[in-house]
Amino acid sequence: MFDLTGKVVMATGANSGIGLGFLLGCARQGADVVVWARREEQNLAALDQLKAEGAGRIHHEVVDVSDEAEVIRAFASTVTAMGRVDCVFANAGFSERTPSFPDMSSETYHKLLAVNQHGAFYTLREASRHMRDRAQAADAGGSIVVCGSLSIFHGMQGMEHYAAAKGALAAMVKGMAVELGQYKVRVNMLAPGFIMTGMTGDPQVREQVIARFSSITPLARVGELDDIAGPAAYLASDASQFHTGDILIVDGGRSVKSL
Repeated sequence: MFDLTGKVVMATGANSGIGLGFLLGCARQGADVVVWARREEQNLAALDQLKAEGAGRIHHEVVDVSDEAEVIRAFASTVTAMGRVDCVFANAGFSERTPSFPDMSSETYHKLLAVNQHGAFYTLREASRHMRDRAQAADAGGSIVVCGSLSIFHGMQGMEHYAAAKGALAAMVKGMAVELGQYKVRVNMLAPGFIMTGMTGDPQVREQVIARFSSITPLARVGELDDIAGPAAYLASDASQFHTGDILIVDGGRSVKSL
């Protein structure tokens, strides 16, 4: 049902973390995969891992998504190398907590939005252009997925800039779903809860984080990259061909638990 053989799946910010988890899920179903991220050495290491997990053809681009010209160049290069793109996961971004909203600087606000919101916009625009053009050439269809966050639904002190970016993208997803439906392109958001990645290096801190998030999650554990892999394979495959304009929450039940 989730066979992705012959489909090209591209993800931004994909040499680690959730972006890599998304591509791992697709690689295990035989997809051709494309990694976009800023560091070539890490990109190549991610490609080796994806190939070992079953990916078909592999490709990468060194790109900073906050640079519009780089995104346009990288997407064109990806299409030249792979021939097409069937699924795009706009994931690149970072989080940064500030002491409080009144003390948040304009520099901090705009720096985050440049990557998390504007970088996603550049990526989504190029993806939608490509899929629209294919549809107009009698090759309709495609899947666009945006990485969301529970911050869309819950207030988090010092994270208002992050939530603003994710909230804007959630609204964008709905408009894109309506507009691109005529081309059989579906657009959804994947909103993960806390997913444990390699970013927490200190073992003691890591254990504290695991204990904290396990205690507030109904499934009593933190998320792992494999928890992203299944939804990724579904959203990239034809199994989700009637699923669009949605926010798919993968959080172990965190968002429905009362305080």
